Amino acid sequence: VQRGNPEMQRRAQEVIDRCWQLGADNPILSIHDVGAGGISNAFPELIDGAGRGAVFQLRDVPLEESGMSPREIWSNESQERYVLAIASAQLALFSSLCERERCPFAVVGVATEAPHLTVEDSLLTQTAVDMDLSVLLGKPPRMTREVQRVQHALTPLAIDDIDPSEAATRVLRLPSVASKAFLIHIGDRTVGGYTARDQMVGPWQVPVADVAVTTMSHRGYAGEAFAVGERAPLALISAPASGRMAIAEALTNLAAARIEHIGDIKLSANWMAAAGFAGEDAALFDTAHAVALELCPALGISIPVGKDSLSMRSAWQDQGEDKAVTAPLSLIVTAFAPTPDARLTLTPQLRTDQGDTDLILIDLGRGRNRLGGSALAQVYKQIGDSCPDVHSAQQLKAFFTTIQTLNAQGQLLAYHDRSDGGLWATLCEMAFAGHCGITIDCNEFCQEFSRFKPGIDETDDDAADMAPPPDNTPYILGVLFNEETGAVLQVRRSDTASVMQAFFDAGLRSEFHVIGTLNQDDRITIIHNDRAVLDFERATLYGTWNETSYHIQRLRDNPACAESEFSQTLDRGDTGRFVTLGFDPEQNIVIGGNRPRMAIVREQGVNGQVEMAAAFDRAGFEAVDVTMSDIIAGRVSLADFHGLAACGGFSYGDVLGAGEGWAKSILFNPRARHEFETFFNRSDSFALGVCNGCQMMSNLHEIIPGAENWAHFSRNQSEQFEARFVMVEVQPSPSILFEGMAGSRMPIVVAHGEGYADFSRTGDAGRVIGALRFIDHQGRPTEVYPLNPNGSAQGLTGITSEDGRFTILMPHPERLFRNVQHSWLPDRGQENGPWLRLFQNARKWLG
Repeated sequence: VQRGNPEMQRRAQEVIDRCWQLGADNPILSIHDVGAGGISNAFPELIDGAGRGAVFQLRDVPLEESGMSPREIWSNESQERYVLAIASAQLALFSSLCERERCPFAVVGVATEAPHLTVEDSLLTQTAVDMDLSVLLGKPPRMTREVQRVQHALTPLAIDDIDPSEAATRVLRLPSVASKAFLIHIGDRTVGGYTARDQMVGPWQVPVADVAVTTMSHRGYAGEAFAVGERAPLALISAPASGRMAIAEALTNLAAARIEHIGDIKLSANWMAAAGFAGEDAALFDTAHAVALELCPALGISIPVGKDSLSMRSAWQDQGEDKAVTAPLSLIVTAFAPTPDARLTLTPQLRTDQGDTDLILIDLGRGRNRLGGSALAQVYKQIGDSCPDVHSAQQLKAFFTTIQTLNAQGQLLAYHDRSDGGLWATLCEMAFAGHCGITIDCNEFCQEFSRFKPGIDETDDDAADMAPPPDNTPYILGVLFNEETGAVLQVRRSDTASVMQAFFDAGLRSEFHVIGTLNQDDRITIIHNDRAVLDFERATLYGTWNETSYHIQRLRDNPACAESEFSQTLDRGDTGRFVTLGFDPEQNIVIGGNRPRMAIVREQGVNGQVEMAAAFDRAGFEAVDVTMSDIIAGRVSLADFHGLAACGGFSYGDVLGAGEGWAKSILFNPRARHEFETFFNRSDSFALGVCNGCQMMSNLHEIIPGAENWAHFSRNQSEQFEARFVMVEVQPSPSILFEGMAGSRMPIVVAHGEGYADFSRTGDAGRVIGALRFIDHQGRPTEVYPLNPNGSAQGLTGITSEDGRFTILMPHPERLFRNVQHSWLPDRGQENGPWLRLFQNARKWLG
């Protein structure tokens, strides 16, 4: 069974949202998703939770295959389904909500007082299930498994002959270290308008963020922070250490967000293991004990939720030979916590506009420099026999608390945790995000790093031999590539002393090291004993780090586009994104207290209606949710609105062409066509189409006055969905939405698969009125990918009608009407984003 219909999931979610938004009138009494076991599990758990029984009619369950047996209907695990308990008196209300959202549902049973389960099959005229719930859901016998711990023979790393320069480039190409841009750009990261921090950082949009942050509303700054930790390779050496390090990585990632108390953090634990395989059950037990009963209680953090996959082994026969693959134990930790201010999120972007600064390493490994399971070991096809571990929960807790205090005081300019690739990868990624060079001097922290004598317990912090280490390659490799818990900070040099004192006061004296600063050479240089052990041009390393993503992208997408994007990473002169405005975003140009009604129109597949409504609400409109089913059924008339916004999202059901299917539902339905045509022909109306709405309105050009030259929007030249943060310029045009904005240049988000302005079938490229176009980082109109993510000629990405009342755009201004919504801006301190002016102009035009 696969997830095959996300559109159906979307419709179900819309119904659920409409229900809970009714507050006390919510018709849903209880709800359960359908997963493992299908409805045979979901329905009994639903009724048992209420202390009831039920009688179900099996053939009332919606089916596409009429020949299914009772067992298949009752137990199949097809997805995109929920089971709900609805009060009988509110069934009509629930039915109307489902009809509005075009979400199929069926009443398949009734609750009973007696806790008994009856499942009837009207087709076969038999009772398929007839049993007390206490039998089905009663306490089963406690399972006992006898397992044995297995000690594996481990081989120490052989690194004496490794060349540091070769190791440095190999590590940057390893998929777990290298850029993940090929994955990130094909996923919509801005839908909803709540995203305050995504993966992409700074004016060059480098995918190195430690934490994801969303706001809780479109008004305040309170939000939620999310981070992930996983150290699965370490389980090949020590399963409990891999669990502890997964927790530590999640916390050091989450530390980049402003979290008031470490106790506010909750964890979700996803366990994966090959249960039944020799030693794996014991490893799972030991790891769960180490994490849940030791480390997390010591940190004051709970694990309220989790899941498991305990069949991580596959066996088969090939030409009579038995074969098997067994995955190592893995713990994937998701950490989440509330943040009081989403704007106070630190990023790895090194700041070059803050005067003299210092780079500081906080090394919670205290110089152990264990390389087992590291990226360095992996690129040389080794594992090792000694891996990183968390030896002090109190030190980890003190680190987290100190970072939060310094962030709240504004003393940290940049932050990046140390994990895959070690200190070397951490420093490189910070330099990439800052587009600058750095010089690191190892002498100070190499001499303070402890080196453990053979036979001494590494868990004993006092057992360290603090003598200066020998100047040899293996030791330098350990310093640069170990993946012990830690982080690198950038601080103003004037703040270094106070930052140092804060860590000393927290008991982290030996863990604190000032390691370097920025340089003017745009090189990444590592010095030890006055000699450069590593010295690269930053741009060269940035290309190396992007190579893996490029090669994958080239195989998957249009090769020419992949090559164009890779060439951008090699451009040393790239000045990055910028903002040049011809207006003041904080100026309120709206006059008048009345709130005109604005129709926020959506159809199947649309998922951007909430942020569109929020943007028009902020500009002084009364935003009203309007579905196409409302218009077609006559429940809503566009005559009651002055404005119409057709929202963005994904494809229209399963119709190729996204917004084209939406347009046909209007053109070929007499009532809908009349409503839209009448609206467009009024002199006091205006409309905005974005993304899917842009595609839809472009296909309505025959009923929109002054739109006869509009293009048809087709598949991006990259042959891929594009989610980007790119530069655009507002062109001089009659558009009422862009009044006073002509010449302004600023970033905007795009999220579409079909944004190429195609004039081959319809429209006139020579006569169309452009309102918005993609530009490069020098401000010139561009067709270069990915600066122009869809390939439209002359960068065209926004079009308006002859009188300017109707404007269609592929980018999403509604997701950037607040500064906090931007992935990057020179100054995020103000409230209003520059794109709010577009919505204010609409309100101003109405007077």
